[in-house]
Amino acid sequence: MKRISNILLAVFILFSVIVLPAQTQDSYAYNSEFTWGINKNSFGGLIGGFTFKSARRINKNMFETFGLEIMNVKNPHEVRLQSSSSGNYFLFGKTHYLYALRTQYGRDIILFTKGPQQGVEVKAVFAAGPTIGIVAPYYVQISDPSSPYYNTVNVPYTGPNDQPFNNIQGSGSLFQGIGNSNIQLGGNFKVALNFELGASKNQVSGFEAGFLLDAYFKKVNLMYSDPSTPVENYSLYPTVFITLFYGSRR
Repeated sequence: MKRISNILLAVFILFSVIVLPAQTQDSYAYNSEFTWGINKNSFGGLIGGFTFKSARRINKNMFETFGLEIMNVKNPHEVRLQSSSSGNYFLFGKTHYLYALRTQYGRDIILFTKGPQQGVEVKAVFAAGPTIGIVAPYYVQISDPSSPYYNTVNVPYTGPNDQPFNNIQGSGSLFQGIGNSNIQLGGNFKVALNFELGASKNQVSGFEAGFLLDAYFKKVNLMYSDPSTPVENYSLYPTVFITLFYGSRR
């Protein structure tokens, strides 16, 4: 978390210097845009998820926005371990995946405009909305005790008493338990800075960096926990993020 925060701070300082000359450039008009992006955040993996946003101008410096984010949210206590017998990797103690579908309504406020094919356009981003959390069981591969040939079978992980560490051969497929998911409802709020770097009037590209809070009505149980091995599960997921985006405008 601290490392990502330092990176975001450095980015903000760098672009505050770069964008100042852009204030004097003649702006070029557009009334709507649609973007999609790839997200990296402090509660996700290598790729946190994907974003989609539609915006329409409501006055000279403000846009109305409608967004959708599809994220794989991780518990920070997850540890990737290797099976000593098979060499495959799995997340020991993980019981569930959390796929967050975040719908967002908000405002983009233009702070600095850009000239045609030059400069950087900077927006302040504010958005909030409901979150649908899809909580799917996490499957592991274990040795099949009924097989004389040491075959494996995929089962939902329910704890070290049912699936001891030495009996786990690897993890199941990513979406294997999606049909047995539960739904947990919540909400989200986002504040960010959006840097548009594209050189074309009709195409848009750049990045967005900021803070997002995901809050659920109750704790989302992603990790196994009992009195002998207590692990904290959360209902609040505060995260810093950066999203690389691309799209079109008119």
